[in-house]
Amino acid sequence: MYETIIYETRAGVAWVTLNRPEKLNAFTPLMHKELQKALKVAERDEEIRAVVITGAGRAFCSGQDLSNDDQTLDYGDVLREGYNPLIQAIVSLEKPVIAAINGVAAGAGASLAFACDFRLASSQASFIEAFIHVGLVPDSGNLYFLPRLVGHAKAMELAVLGEKVRADEAAALGLVTNVIEDEIFVSQVEAFAVRLASMPTKAIGLIKRYMHKSWDSDLTEVLEDEAIAQSTAGQTYDHKEGVSAFMEKRKPSFIGK
Repeated sequence: MYETIIYETRAGVAWVTLNRPEKLNAFTPLMHKELQKALKVAERDEEIRAVVITGAGRAFCSGQDLSNDDQTLDYGDVLREGYNPLIQAIVSLEKPVIAAINGVAAGAGASLAFACDFRLASSQASFIEAFIHVGLVPDSGNLYFLPRLVGHAKAMELAVLGEKVRADEAAALGLVTNVIEDEIFVSQVEAFAVRLASMPTKAIGLIKRYMHKSWDSDLTEVLEDEAIAQSTAGQTYDHKEGVSAFMEKRKPSFIGK
C-alpha cells in the first residue's frame, strides 16, 4: 500500500513510520504524498483518536533527500507542492499528533516535528536547523513554529548558527514534551499515545483548532471562539460522560464523540 512509510493502527492510535532508513528517512515527493494520504486515512477513521509519526532505523528524518537534487528545481514550487500541504494536514487534523523523535531530526525533519502537537524525544535524539549549511532558509513551517516554541532570540540563534541541539538541551528550551531513555522509548511513546487516545477527542480537536487560530486573533475574537468551541464541546457525549463520572465519583470512559 505504501512504499516510503509504514501505516499501522492499534489501541485507537495510528502509527506512521517514515521508512527510508538507509537514507535517514529523507523526504522524497512520494513520501510527501504517502504521508498526506496516511493522515487523511487517520482523519477519516473514527476509531483513530491519536497519531504518532516516527522514523525507522536510527533517524527520525534528515530533511530533503539531496542525493538526487535537481539544481533546476524551484524550491518554492517544491514547498508548495509537497511540504506545505503536509504541514497543513498535520495542523488541520483535529486529533492529537505526536512526533516520536527516535534520532536526528534535521532540516525539514525538524520542521515536521515542530508542527506536531507533542514531541517525545529519545535520549539519542537531536535537532539540527541544517538549512543554513546549504545556504537555504528554514521552511516547512519552521519560521512559524520555532519562535513560538523557544522565543524569537533563541530561534534566530538556532536558525542562523545551525548547531546541533541534543535531546536534553531541547527539553530545557521547551522544544520537546519529554525526553525518554532509548531502552524504553517505544513503550513510553505507546503509553502516552494510548493515554491521549482515551481522552475526549472532540475537545482536543477544538483546543487545537482555536489555539492555532488565537495567534492571529485579538482578545475579542478569542473570547468568541472559546464560546463557539464550548458550545460545540458541551453537546458531545464525552462532556455528558465526564459530568456523570464526576457526579458518580468514578473514572470517565470517553469514546471520542
